[in-house]
Order: sequence, then structure tokens, then C-alpha cells
Amino acid sequence: MNQPAPIDPFPKAAHDHERCVSSAVSRAHDLCRSRGAKLTEVREQVLELVWRSHAPIGAYQILDQLAATRGRVAPPTVYRALEFLGREGLIHRIDSLNAYVGCPQPGRPHQAYFFICRDCGDAAEIHDDELAAALSHCVRRAAFQVESATVELSGLCARCNGKSPPAAPAG
Repeated sequence: MNQPAPIDPFPKAAHDHERCVSSAVSRAHDLCRSRGAKLTEVREQVLELVWRSHAPIGAYQILDQLAATRGRVAPPTVYRALEFLGREGLIHRIDSLNAYVGCPQPGRPHQAYFFICRDCGDAAEIHDDELAAALSHCVRRAAFQVESATVELSGLCARCNGKSPPAAPAG
């Protein structure tokens, strides 16, 4: 029986975060242009703030950070920007934290599954076909009509728990 490959979705300590942010903004521009959507200056700044860290960020944190560069910004402005970015698939909302993280695969329809580290605060989006299949199977068996789905697992990332994911099986 084939063992699934180990996963380590959290960024490494030597992660080039500036490249991460600029890549996310570039993808956002390309996607919005192809869809005829407008990535305004405020929307772009909100996206950059969401991507500035891999830790989820709340709307009021975004407001505070925008105020440092733009002056006072009304809360509805930030909420509208977050709504737009979410609708375009550029960010995800972490429901349990009432906060947002950047989507590493915008433009690709997918379910969002998250590991959230309670120690360092980082959140990592994972993609797992087996998990998606298992959830779909449960939904069908229950004749349940899903309207919204986010799976969030809270615990300690490998960096914070001092362990490494197991090595990939040889073969």
C-alpha cells in the first residue's frame, strides 16, 4: 500500500517573504486583469498586509496598519476590500480567528483546509485529495447540502513542536 507523502506546509525559517508578497500581488494583478476585476490601490495594499505574514490578520489590525501609511481609513473600506479579495479567491477567511490569510493558489477552485499553529500563530493552507474525497463521501451519505466549508485544525507546527515531518518513503 502506498504511503502518502509527508507534508510540511509551513514556510521554512529562511523563507524569502518579500518574494512571497510580490508574487502574490503579481498573481492578483494578472487574475484581476483576466477577469475584468479592478484591483484598486486600497485593495492591493490590503492584500499586501494580509500576505506580509503567514499569521492570520484581522480587519482592525489591517485598519491600524493602513492608518500608518494612508491616514485614517474607514472600516467599511477595509471590509469591502477584504470581501473583494475573498470573492476573487485571493485570500481566505479563518473563521475561528475572524482573520484572513493569503491564498497560495488563487484562480484555482479548491476547498480551503488549514493548519493553525497556536504557538507561532502561522496558518498554512493544505490541499489533500484524500481529505476532500472523505469529506465529499460524508456529505453524500448524509444528503447534506454544503453552503460553505472551511476545515481548520489548531495545534503546533513542526517548528514549534520540535519535530520534522517523516521522510518521504523511498521508491
